[in-house]
Amino acid sequence: MIRVQTEDFDIGAEMARLLRGRTDIGAVVSFTGLVRDVTGGASVSSMELEHYPGMTERELARIEAEANARWRLQASLIIHRVGKLEPGDNIVLVITASAHREDAFRAAEFLMDYLKTRAPLWKREGGPEGARWVEARASDDAAAAKWDEKDG
Repeated sequence: MIRVQTEDFDIGAEMARLLRGRTDIGAVVSFTGLVRDVTGGASVSSMELEHYPGMTERELARIEAEANARWRLQASLIIHRVGKLEPGDNIVLVITASAHREDAFRAAEFLMDYLKTRAPLWKREGGPEGARWVEARASDDAAAAKWDEKDG
């Protein structure tokens, strides 16, 4: 399941909803990304996330399906916020659930590496020096590149 939304999310409620009635799940991994007030030594007062409605959801659904094909997942969830956010706000939630921890951990890492580098979402940080677009870092690209290999 994927959602792109402006509204905040409740991590506990989202996890409970995903797991409700499931007894086949033995491992759950979650990742929550938050807006920081400093990045790269620069002060951040806001972050604005932009996307192409429809296209973004289709691409996130595609990458979630790829994670489900690579690992044995019983359930997964991606929520990504768009719009203007402030330091401390939730940006993204990824939850993966499987019978065993290895599949849940690897799938969550795969999804986050993809979201950081290749998802059709654009981030612009605002601060005292003005607005600046956020580029993927070389370390993010290197992390994502490992998944291009068959076994990633």
